[in-house]
Amino acid sequence: MSFIPIRSLLRAGPAALATLAVAPLALAQSPPIKPGLWEVKAERESNGQKSAMTSERMQKLPPETRARIDAMMKERGVGMGPGGVNRLCLSKASLDRGAWQRQSGCKTDYGWRTGSSWKWHSVCPQFESESDGEAVFPNAETYAVKVTTTTKLHGETRTSHMTMNAKWLGGDCGDLKPFEPGR
Repeated sequence: MSFIPIRSLLRAGPAALATLAVAPLALAQSPPIKPGLWEVKAERESNGQKSAMTSERMQKLPPETRARIDAMMKERGVGMGPGGVNRLCLSKASLDRGAWQRQSGCKTDYGWRTGSSWKWHSVCPQFESESDGEAVFPNAETYAVKVTTTTKLHGETRTSHMTMNAKWLGGDCGDLKPFEPGR
């Protein structure tokens, strides 16, 4: 499993956000959460400034471009929403096989995995980044993730903090397909 660094998230936008929202959950064992439709709210702090993980760039795009990106994300299992809140369809099969873990070139070591908490450290040389994260599963219908990422960009070291809070909305994903980042 590898973790998607903030640097690539900023370049890739909403697609990376969706991946990041569940990336820490991908392991050989399935995360202790229910399959179905999830609402994930993400916030980020970088250089001391907090911001919701909305894509301000998306708002500035022409409507037809936004619609095309929204359709592409929906095809991958992500419904983009305002204010850093996105919807994600996680099927039992995608949870069991860790479908989102295919970021190559990164190495992740897990400090611990219990039924209610997982902790890890990831190194991604191609992005010159390292991340420390923890996912907490209070029950099968909620989880929270905290990640600190240090990245070198143009010779400058930057540290970002990300928090994600997810809640299960139900077993039916409607017209949203199960999350598959490579689709």
